[in-house]
Amino acid sequence: MIFEHEIPAGSRLYFGESARAKREIERIASDLLQREGFEEIATPLFSYHQHQSIRDRHELIRLGDPQNREVTLRADSTIDVVRLVTKRLGRSTGQKKWFYIQPVFRYPTREINQVGAEWLDGKLADVLDVTMSLFDALDVKPVLQISNIQIPVLISFEFGIPLEWFASMQIEKLLGTEYAWLGELARVQHMEQLDAVMEHVPQILRPELEKMKELTEACQCEQCVLSPLYYAKMRYYDGLFFQCFKNNTPLASGGHFINDDISAAGFALYTDALIEARLKGNVK
Repeated sequence: MIFEHEIPAGSRLYFGESARAKREIERIASDLLQREGFEEIATPLFSYHQHQSIRDRHELIRLGDPQNREVTLRADSTIDVVRLVTKRLGRSTGQKKWFYIQPVFRYPTREINQVGAEWLDGKLADVLDVTMSLFDALDVKPVLQISNIQIPVLISFEFGIPLEWFASMQIEKLLGTEYAWLGELARVQHMEQLDAVMEHVPQILRPELEKMKELTEACQCEQCVLSPLYYAKMRYYDGLFFQCFKNNTPLASGGHFINDDISAAGFALYTDALIEARLKGNVK
């Protein structure tokens, strides 16, 4: 029996104070991003292309169009923003910086509100600066985690270690390999630890670790940790990647990617988690 007041598990209802918090977050974000030269875009709720974004197709909510072609509810905004700007808007705009304020949906009934931005031909360091400026405007001081997806990919390819071990963070298996340097990398959290392990890792990994160092040195964040073995589950990120946390709750993520030969960098702020943290007084 379904009661009249029930809503599906994972869906969102905001009212009163929480609705005001949501609108305030979105207003602050919109004002800042427009000042930074971003223009707003609202992409369709339905898409033919979400499989390009989501690694696990079981997370997609699927329907059919009148020609019985598969359509899904928007599960991620990034690829749709880049695709629509470059393929549909095409020559009608030279704008490279875009932001969106809209929810995404995951099977079976998860609704995730986001504020995000994509910078075509942009550098991740610049996108990270915008992200941290947004947290400053929201009076939030997160912990920044920097990773490089190429590191677990190279380790898997060169040394035969299953990528799934990285994706599911099976640290005990990584520590149990014959490679002592892999255990050292698994323990890296700060710059001095990365410097210490650099001379022990295979040469093929060092350029990717240097990229992590450069991004860390370029960012303006009071609390920054490194996670060189973290492997993101998004299909499109190809290198440097960051996440922002507060009390172990993810508040934002971003990275660099290439789609159809278009290079871009972007981020998404998780509005629902930020609202919850604000209402609990846990965001400063």
